Amino acid sequence: MSRTRDKAQQAQRARPDGETRPRTNPRYDVVTGEITVHGGKVRFAHPRQGTDLLYEDNNDDIQFPPYWAELWPSGIELAHAVSERTLDGLSVLELGCGLGLPSIAAALAGGHVLATDRSEDALAFTTANAHRNGVTVETAEGSWQQPEPLIARAPWQLVLAADVLYEQRNVSWLRTLLPELVDTSGEVWLADPKRPHADEFLAEAATDWHVSTADTRIPTVNIHCLRRRSSRSGTD
Repeated sequence: MSRTRDKAQQAQRARPDGETRPRTNPRYDVVTGEITVHGGKVRFAHPRQGTDLLYEDNNDDIQFPPYWAELWPSGIELAHAVSERTLDGLSVLELGCGLGLPSIAAALAGGHVLATDRSEDALAFTTANAHRNGVTVETAEGSWQQPEPLIARAPWQLVLAADVLYEQRNVSWLRTLLPELVDTSGEVWLADPKRPHADEFLAEAATDWHVSTADTRIPTVNIHCLRRRSSRSGTD
């Protein structure tokens, strides 16, 4: 994890004017912002031009583009929804944390949070952004194809994910993974901007999960709450 800590320190030192790092590297051309949540604000830094990372010649894994660098509406709305809940002492897991806004909101609400992502850069920014808000968020590299470390710490009381149903493979992976992460006392909150694959996922999930959907402040974003049924027959 030392490489992740080093990148977190670099993210904290970077300035919007690019004085501390070459502007040719979009990871270090950083700007800051804030979002309003229940009871306050979440402050964060992110690459000025996150889309520039998509076109780098040296992407570590072309199969998993660096979408983490963008500020997505689903992440903002999930952070806002989480901030309205008291999480004192609850164990919280975020899948695909990106810049970490929902994780930070959960920590501010009193949760014990583990933020996971495939990208070390995402974890670095999440760590730095948590520091900006005066909270601690544990981070770990997480692959949905090899989720044993996450399952070993289950059951989680709250699992968060924002805009993760944009590909068919994610639907398949989450359908297998989520039942291993929570029991009947836990919840999964999925924020989604009405992507086509979300309908498929929710239709399949309804067999084994109670699914409720809430609107957000953004008409195109919903938050789906999943709670496991006690049996596959669908009875409580």
